[in-house]
Amino acid sequence: MHVVRFISETCFRYERKLIDENALIADWLIRLTINRRTWGFGLCFLYLRNVKGFGWNHKRVYRIYKELELNLRIKPRNRLKREKPDVLAVPEVPNHTWSMDFMADQLADGRKFRTLNVLDDFNREGLGI
Repeated sequence: MHVVRFISETCFRYERKLIDENALIADWLIRLTINRRTWGFGLCFLYLRNVKGFGWNHKRVYRIYKELELNLRIKPRNRLKREKPDVLAVPEVPNHTWSMDFMADQLADGRKFRTLNVLDDFNREGLGI
């Protein structure tokens, strides 16, 4: 059994015609990244499209941008170095330090309410709600 497959004529006769334009795109990208070192691909592409008026596809420009290895290095963020926190003070007698906090809850019929709770830190006794 013989299978005959046909290729469309447009695919068979296709020739790339844009090699000169690729060199032009590469030239523009190199000049832009030398003059403006902080510009990444997005700014370079927008400059070429909106300011210079070139109608190149962003995928094509990005492919050339990557081939030229012009990608900017993403700098890692510096972590803040913080001092060690103070050791928590443990109260030695009752009524020396208190803690307060608001709490919220909901009744069975859907009404909400809030309470202010006051606690003694020594024995964790609820002094008032």
